[in-house]
Amino acid sequence: MSVIHIEANGDAGQVRHLVRSAINGEIAKLQLALQLAQKRLLPFEEKYGVPSEQFIREMAAEDLSGGDDEYVRWAGEYRLLKRLQSKLQKLREVEFGDSGLLQSDQISG
Repeated sequence: MSVIHIEANGDAGQVRHLVRSAINGEIAKLQLALQLAQKRLLPFEEKYGVPSEQFIREMAAEDLSGGDDEYVRWAGEYRLLKRLQSKLQKLREVEFGDSGLLQSDQISG
């Protein structure tokens, strides 16, 4: 989990809303990209009858009829999927901290 503390000159609630909206927009983009990556993985998984996780763990380019090129494309799509999932998880875990606590810490520190 990540915590964001906002210290605004004006309306901290409005700034918090803007930041949350930006995060939600990025989440929506990542969800779309994740769906597209999953669609691109499906033909590989159907062709070889294995999920991508198993492909990465157990298979080599020699196991694929398309050889190195197919291996690189499948592995690349899978790695992209994992990166998208990681980013999405991190953004979903973002929380907002109490700005008052931050200000009192700065005064006493």
